[in-house]
Amino acid sequence: MKIAILGYGRMGHMIEEVATQRGHEVVARIDKTDAALLEDGSLREADVAIEFSTPESGYQLCQAALKAGLPVVTGSTGWKEQLEALKAEVQSSGRGGLFAASNFSLGMNLMMILNEQLAQLMAPYPEYTPRIQETHHIHKLDAPSGTAITLAEGLIKQTPSLHDWHLGVETHDGSLGIEAIREGEVPGIHTVIYHSDIDEITLRHEAYSRRGFALGATLAAEYLLQHPVGVWSMRDLILHK
Repeated sequence: MKIAILGYGRMGHMIEEVATQRGHEVVARIDKTDAALLEDGSLREADVAIEFSTPESGYQLCQAALKAGLPVVTGSTGWKEQLEALKAEVQSSGRGGLFAASNFSLGMNLMMILNEQLAQLMAPYPEYTPRIQETHHIHKLDAPSGTAITLAEGLIKQTPSLHDWHLGVETHDGSLGIEAIREGEVPGIHTVIYHSDIDEITLRHEAYSRRGFALGATLAAEYLLQHPVGVWSMRDLILHK
């Protein structure tokens, strides 16, 4: 598989390392500041594009790669509305492939499935108040993380008393609190907490390095080559492997 990496930062470098170890070849490396190169045929040799850039450049890079006829794996966050529009565009056109996830860690995506199951079990017990806490390195640009938002959406979907989320520690007035902490070089910790006066239930995932995200993105690219048309997610990869 020949890969174009869109967004050649720390994640881009890690993806190249993991993909190469799995026998793939990186044929294009485009930094977020080199978006104009997309129009110069630099993607011509690639079979698939993997995008991990910034909230400002993610949409432009993905759109350009799709226009060039490449299926795209996208992992940058902070441009949710544009991403939803891009998904709708791919679905309605009936051509092109887009694999999107707020988090490519296999363990984190298993937690997302467990999160919805736990929320369904907890819904009849109002004495437990849910909230979410996420911790990341100081370089992360968006808060809360896209992963925390995905967890919140899954929890809210299964909890009739909740209708929205907000950035903050406490859950109140039907709005789920998401606390975002930025410290050191933490790759990522996400915790779903159900607190009552007598006890507390937590569901937690901690990433030890970016390698798990890079492996997941590479697996997503392999999956996308086998399913080149449509919109896909890590749930599809996990449940239909």
